[in-house]
Amino acid sequence: MRDSFVSLLSDSGVPIEDISRLAGHRNTVVTETVYRKQIRPVLMQGAETMDDLFFS
Repeated sequence: MRDSFVSLLSDSGVPIEDISRLAGHRNTVVTETVYRKQIRPVLMQGAETMDDLFFS
């Protein structure tokens, strides 16, 4: 859940400093290196694949 929380907030444009505080981290290093994942490319690829399956 923490990975999703951090990743979704990051992808929505919330500053990493704010996310780090919300996640209870002392600084942004752990937030950036451990928890933040780039999920938009994966979500977009999945959505495009589903569109191709259902709307082609």
